[in-house]
Amino acid sequence: MSDTSRKRPATYEDILALPPHVNGQIVDGELFATPRPANPHAAASSTLGMDIGGAYQRGRGGPGGWWIVFEPEIHLGRNVLVPDLAGWRRSRLPAIPPTAFFTLAPDWVCEVLSPSTASFDRVKKMRVFAAEGVGHAWLVDPGVRTLEV
Repeated sequence: MSDTSRKRPATYEDILALPPHVNGQIVDGELFATPRPANPHAAASSTLGMDIGGAYQRGRGGPGGWWIVFEPEIHLGRNVLVPDLAGWRRSRLPAIPPTAFFTLAPDWVCEVLSPSTASFDRVKKMRVFAAEGVGHAWLVDPGVRTLEV
């Protein structure tokens, strides 16, 4: 007997069909659609990107040798993830690919938590990143001004 209540796994076409003001991600075959983040989230992401990008990508006051990307789309198997920030060591990714998404797991990810997405970011996405060998993950909560590493 077949289970007709099971939904079909989400596909990239489901993401493309979303309205432009909605972010779409797929984890374990399930589509997660959320509105664009609120201003405190966007401000925290922007500030982190500037500070970390200067030191790690540009080598200003830091080691350099990384690509730091704001909201990259990353395809890892059937999962499609968009972390707030991600970084790849240039020794693993010598150049940014000319495609619309990355297929190589990053070395570092950063999620800025929002009340509506904190559980998704903390549990579902981190599980995928860990399984893909992402060695460094940050969770930033601008509401309580914390950083979990």
